[in-house]
Amino acid sequence: MIRRFGENVKNDIGYTRRGGVYALLPIGGRLLLTHQMEPEPEFQLPGGGIDPGEQPITALHREVMEETGWTISKVRRVGAFRRYVFMPEYDLWAEKVCTIFFANPVLRRSEPTETGHSDHIVPIRLAADLVENPGDRSFILQLLCGNLR
Repeated sequence: MIRRFGENVKNDIGYTRRGGVYALLPIGGRLLLTHQMEPEPEFQLPGGGIDPGEQPITALHREVMEETGWTISKVRRVGAFRRYVFMPEYDLWAEKVCTIFFANPVLRRSEPTETGHSDHIVPIRLAADLVENPGDRSFILQLLCGNLR
């Protein structure tokens, strides 16, 4: 059973399942986050949707580079959660199945390549306060407590 965060399921809506991959990227006692301007400004764990035919780890490397400009290594899965949300950028009600990975940030190769994103390295405690998504927050707090080393 995957833990669910966020809004309750609306029985009158047909949700589209959308798999995604997201990364906890610690640098010392800090965490690398992305800030996305659209559709609403918010801090997030770097990551996103898996393209058709794409492998999850490949998608994670691509998404982290697009949203932060960083390369990563030593990727390992640490858990997953589910959210039911409206995605205005796709005009879609989605059942998001979010797989969370722990990885090492290696090198910042460029500015984020995805429009409207910026990378930020913040103290882990502050990261838990900054992120809007309660699923992201749950995994950041687990990292802060030493449960995801």
